[in-house]
Amino acid sequence: MSHAVARLRAERLARSLKPFVSRGSRAPRCPQCRVLGNYCLCAWKPQVEARAGVCLLMYDVEALKPSNTGWLIADLVADTFAFGWKRTEVDPALLALLADPQWQPYVVFPGEYAQRPERVINELPVEAGKRPLFILLDATWTEARKMFRKSPYLDNLPVLSLQPEQLSRYRLRRSNRDEHLCTAEVAALCLEQAGDARAAVALDAWLDLFTERYLGAKHRWLVDENSPAHLAVKAFL
Repeated sequence: MSHAVARLRAERLARSLKPFVSRGSRAPRCPQCRVLGNYCLCAWKPQVEARAGVCLLMYDVEALKPSNTGWLIADLVADTFAFGWKRTEVDPALLALLADPQWQPYVVFPGEYAQRPERVINELPVEAGKRPLFILLDATWTEARKMFRKSPYLDNLPVLSLQPEQLSRYRLRRSNRDEHLCTAEVAALCLEQAGDARAAVALDAWLDLFTERYLGAKHRWLVDENSPAHLAVKAFL
């Protein structure tokens, strides 16, 4: 069954004037997990529940990249929403989601970039009757800062500024700073804050297994179903 990121990817491909070409694109990838051939990990997808929701604002071709980790969030968190970001337009469905009274939206971003410090919180407050909706800007760091500055419909929402203690484990793209977490790592921290601890652990494990299989396909490593990453995911099957 397709999820929000898969649907956004299909919509973005339909609008493309030329094919999107990623590294290794000549080899067939699984349409569900985006990993090459025999390294497919669909049978290992964790089964968890989460009260929180995630709203992904994705920069241009982000949903098309096989290494995108927002896809992994949508794999596990049932209430994941995905929208393409544009500077001059906003999807009415996104505005409707932000106004839905069942949700309390939080923009997840470093607090030093908020022009009004009173918007910034480091921990989730208790919101009786409302479910947290974490808005994640899924992009490169340069793109994400642009999105944060130029999305006026987010300006009145609280900014959740996380203080991660660990360095990023993400190995599929280069970053100049190890403290910059990938989107799935940020989502796992958010889920933990929201009390969805089991889903948070499962998402971290799913990211590790995806990374192992993705790199395994790239380097033609043998699949080891007794590796720590496989064993961690097995607890959620």
